[in-house]
Amino acid sequence: MIEAFSKARVLVVGDLILDEFIWGKVERISPEAPVPVVEVQEESRLLGGAANVAHNIRALGGQVELCGVVGDDPTGHEVLGMLREIGTGIDGVVVDGGRSTTVKTRVIASGQQVVRFDREQRDALAPGAEGKILAHLKELWRRVDCVLVSDYGKGVITKGLMEELCRLKESVPKKVVVDPKTGNFHLYRGVTVMTPNTREAEAASGRRISGLEDLKGVGRRLLRRFGCEAVLITRGEEGMALFRRRRPPVLIPTVAKEVYDVTGAGDTVAAILALSLAAGLDYLEAAALANCAAGVVVGKVGTAVVTPAELREAVEGHQRQGLLTPPT
Repeated sequence: MIEAFSKARVLVVGDLILDEFIWGKVERISPEAPVPVVEVQEESRLLGGAANVAHNIRALGGQVELCGVVGDDPTGHEVLGMLREIGTGIDGVVVDGGRSTTVKTRVIASGQQVVRFDREQRDALAPGAEGKILAHLKELWRRVDCVLVSDYGKGVITKGLMEELCRLKESVPKKVVVDPKTGNFHLYRGVTVMTPNTREAEAASGRRISGLEDLKGVGRRLLRRFGCEAVLITRGEEGMALFRRRRPPVLIPTVAKEVYDVTGAGDTVAAILALSLAAGLDYLEAAALANCAAGVVVGKVGTAVVTPAELREAVEGHQRQGLLTPPT
């Protein structure tokens, strides 16, 4: 399965972000206010949002084309350079002088996140930028095996874009995977697969998940509401739940050994699910691999990706423990 990834082609559409990490230690409280003083030791800048999704796909050898927007600013050009360096197709990335590139800065002290501050614009794209994205989407559609929408609510995923995507899906069928954002559920009708977390699934269904029966009810409701072939609900330490049409739900237990940081874990799940489907795997195989990959990245600090060797080792270890034969 992993070897098949090199022939798979995924189109990622979504919000491009730069993740900035400031690493340090805390040894005293500020005399100016009751807050910790962080002694900065290191800084790192990594691809985030849809760019991190693309990075996850490239790290496993998959081919990826990217559609999104960056600002005509130093950060935007830095993101483009990082994407070129890992071999991502960036013909579909629009440089918009009217927007700034989204940056999320996290301060990590003694292994704990102290604060995060965001520099972003969340308004919808200007018509000119949206038109360029739609043109790129049409041009790239036939080149790929699967499409992944990575929605971070920063303005790229619009009603017009989703309508055009669904029109393309009707004319040239592709599996369309959506990693959703609360507040944009009205846009996703007609996609193939969704990967909400528990909070997002509750918001989309209007129902709390307090137990197994609630979970099953929410999964069935999401399949009906969005007309999906499948819904994969990620449940943190409780694993995942896969819902498919006319099939019983499958509970997939968590496989993480230790959880250090969940930053970007949702990106990894969506990326490996889409890559696996592009490579010809079925939904259960794809979900199981995505679960293994998520178990690897949450064991790393910061926005991270999983390598083929790490994924292979995780799969083999979970097979030996019987964790890849999930209960229904």
